[in-house]
Formats: sequence, C-alpha cells, structure tokens
Amino acid sequence: MSNPPFFHEASGAVHFWVPIDDKLVGASIGKETLHYCYRSTAIDDQPLETYKLHAQELDAAVRRRVAGGSREPVMLRDHDLHEPVGKGIE
Repeated sequence: MSNPPFFHEASGAVHFWVPIDDKLVGASIGKETLHYCYRSTAIDDQPLETYKLHAQELDAAVRRRVAGGSREPVMLRDHDLHEPVGKGIE
C-alpha cells in the first residue's frame, strides 16, 4: 500500500486508506473507539497496533459506510464496528 496507516497525535486518530473500486478512500478511527471496542481492559494499548490487528474488520466497516452513502473521509465510530443483527441472513 502506498499510504501506510499512521496515528495522528493532534486528532487522536489513526488515519488509513481503503481500496474501494478503483480508488483509495481516506478514513480514520479515534483512539478511544479502538480502545473501547477492542482493548477495553488494556492500560497501555497503542492505537496503531490495535488498528493493525483489526484492519480487515475496519476496512469492511468503511466499505459498508461508503456503500451506505458516506463520503470521504470516513470517520468510524463504535456503532460502525458492529454489523446489524441479521446481516447476511436470507
């Protein structure tokens, strides 16, 4: 990937890009969201490392948001990380 994810201290968020169709869509997720959704019992969790461990799930959340009409940049929040109940059941 030409644009690696990084933690932006001033915004307190990990910024990353997700390939969708023929372009890279910019996205971010706050360190608090990463902490509470994935490492709530950790004391010394690092946002970028937590992002890397869950990158596929976070990319999927960005794709869902874009499919739902969100525009770039996509800011993920905790409710974006949980697929709706019944999703994929036919």
